[in-house]
Amino acid sequence: MFRIIAWALLTLYLLIVGLWPAAVAPVGLAFTGLGFLLAAIPLPALIAIGAVIAWELRHRSNSKPATV
Repeated sequence: MFRIIAWALLTLYLLIVGLWPAAVAPVGLAFTGLGFLLAAIPLPALIAIGAVIAWELRHRSNSKPATV
């Protein structure tokens, strides 16, 4: 029984070690792209965009349209 568990753990370890870099690569690229976009937009523009979004969220209508 111990031999089966050892082989299963070895297989799981090799899968994790082998697949982890391939699985994490797209996430790293996405954060790199997001960082590039945030660095390309000037800070005052980001603040203005954030202020507009906050204003829209605060002043949106809570009434729901009538359904037929």
